[in-house]
Amino acid sequence: MKRIAEQFRLDGAVQSVATLGEGFINDTYIVTTERARYVLQRKNRNVFTDIPAMMRNIEGVTSFLREKVRRAGGDPRREVMTVIPTHDGALYYEDAAGDYWAATLFIEDSVTCQSASTPELARCGGEGIGRFQRMLADYGEPLADILPGFHDIRFRFRQWDDALARDAAGRRASVAREIEWIECRRDEMLRFWQRVETGEIPRRVTHNDTKINNILFDRQGRVLCVIDLDTVLRSPCFNDFGDAIRTYANHGREDDEHLDDVWLDMAMFRSFTEGYLSEARAFLTPAETDALAFSVRYITYEQVLRFLMDYLDGDTYYKIKSPDHNLVRTRAQYALLRSAEERYDAMRAIVAELAARP
Repeated sequence: MKRIAEQFRLDGAVQSVATLGEGFINDTYIVTTERARYVLQRKNRNVFTDIPAMMRNIEGVTSFLREKVRRAGGDPRREVMTVIPTHDGALYYEDAAGDYWAATLFIEDSVTCQSASTPELARCGGEGIGRFQRMLADYGEPLADILPGFHDIRFRFRQWDDALARDAAGRRASVAREIEWIECRRDEMLRFWQRVETGEIPRRVTHNDTKINNILFDRQGRVLCVIDLDTVLRSPCFNDFGDAIRTYANHGREDDEHLDDVWLDMAMFRSFTEGYLSEARAFLTPAETDALAFSVRYITYEQVLRFLMDYLDGDTYYKIKSPDHNLVRTRAQYALLRSAEERYDAMRAIVAELAARP
């Protein structure tokens, strides 16, 4: 690990390398030198099939953000991720096993939160995502599509239809009710996605993994920056919004077996939306704003489909803790979807109210 760390242009000799966090995708370490600390990651090449393109995306976006922060009188080393190149100027190091490694500057005196435990924290999370999108709204450089079909429901339905036809694990007959949950909403979801396909809703630079632990705060609780930019690509802004609400505002757990505990917390929804629109209302079109409330239903529905599809396929994608874990997830996400459907008009009213603020 020390030898790998030494491939990058670090300030000072490497003193130690230690595991950092419990990420589900990448292996992450903290590297300490005589004068600084860095984050070192082994990128998951099974998830990301073109890591060089992914790193070019990250470098392009962070360079653009750094210049904006600098012009505004901020501190680019604290308000933007800083990619550390290798000694030969590359954005990554490929080892003998074919694994890809990347390094970024560790942002000192920063805080991460594992969940949005209060409406105040949810508002800050919304502000962080909205600011990220706003600052990149005029980013004109191309971005590689490193996750083809991501949140594209037409693409997901092709996968779904194939999974139904395969019935690889022989489970289709036992989940007829759950399959109907998917099928009875198919046309509605395709109509919504068609607004993207026709260009009514534009694709912009989005983060695509809007968990609150991908936002850094300072010691006073103010948003510093958004991190973990592996999934940055061009997609509708509502993807970031809907997925954030799916995680922030779920009163239960993603795999909660107690379905009565799974419902959409409207206080958390309002707080996140308030923070998000405080930044995003400056650039969102009326069509984009109008799509925000439905995006909660859309993204949650997609997750119901993906969990059930993996169950039908024999649990080949998501890690499971029991043979029926993906089915438990399916039912819990469906409970959240039903709650979102029941609260849809209320969500639309909140979005309209907050979007109209000066």
